[in-house]
Amino acid sequence: MITEKLQNAINEQITAEMWSSNLYLAMSFYMEKEGYNGMASWLKKQASEEKAHACEMASYIIKRGGKAKLDKIDVVPNDFGTPLEVFEQVAQHERRVSKMIDELVDVASAEKDKATQDFLEQVEEEATADGIVDMIKKAGDAGIFFVDSKLGERR
Repeated sequence: MITEKLQNAINEQITAEMWSSNLYLAMSFYMEKEGYNGMASWLKKQASEEKAHACEMASYIIKRGGKAKLDKIDVVPNDFGTPLEVFEQVAQHERRVSKMIDELVDVASAEKDKATQDFLEQVEEEATADGIVDMIKKAGDAGIFFVDSKLGERR
């Protein structure tokens, strides 16, 4: 059985994951409008992945005997700048999400809930976002369409 405190903390994370999904979807629309279809595709897949995280967390709560809830999701921005600026924002957001997951693990630890501590993971997404920022910086203006093409290959 999951404690109410931990259930509430995970439910807050569920809402944050859905906001992240909306953010990446808005970025995808923006990049497609700007003509970067590969980056738009990558971001659209990332939006789906964030939604999947929320659903996994909800299922986890339910399996542990709790009640999953989705709260109001705030509006996301719709203008993002250059491709580099977009992916710098992605990297910054993933660092923020990593901090939120760390705080959630702290709650699980305080509640002596080892199963939840093991369930939570975020490291890979932050590293991926940082890698894309590096790739865009190295590619420069001349190589941006190569990066766009590579990101469009994400499956």
